[in-house]
Amino acid sequence: MQQVKKNIFLTGAPSSGKTTVIKKVIADLSFLANGFYTEEERQGKKRVGFLMTTLDGKTAYLAHQDIKSSFHIRRYGVSIENIEKVAVPSIMPIKDNAIILDEIGKMECFSQKFRQAAICALDSANIVIGTITLGSDEFILRIKERDDIEIDEVTLNNRDLLPNLILKKISDLGRK
Repeated sequence: MQQVKKNIFLTGAPSSGKTTVIKKVIADLSFLANGFYTEEERQGKKRVGFLMTTLDGKTAYLAHQDIKSSFHIRRYGVSIENIEKVAVPSIMPIKDNAIILDEIGKMECFSQKFRQAAICALDSANIVIGTITLGSDEFILRIKERDDIEIDEVTLNNRDLLPNLILKKISDLGRK
């Protein structure tokens, strides 16, 4: 029988449903969690930015078309300040909590403090449930190659099944 790894991540194409799966897992968790998830912000049919929301209710822009920044992905300026004030503290290990980390992606990884906090979370005893970009730079590739991480790709065929599969895996981990 395959051993369940404590760091469970989802990957997939943009808009494949990764964050939707994460939000369903959060809604049905049987124990405490901290962390954040990221969602698109739209005006009409046009995407204008990305919002980070922590599990304790803080919200800030990860990136937005109106943010002036030295760091850009396409037309979106990335807010390093918001990443470091909102996302980084939210993923610090807290005794017995699961950590939600949505996502380890290009925008978040512009911040060195975020990279360090992500490694701290992954190295902790806490269960980490998150998403990771399909693409890779050296840092992201090192995370994907860790022995303690499981990565499942979200597809149209499996995205409705994944929340329950993840909840079962983390329930099994909690009983060890």
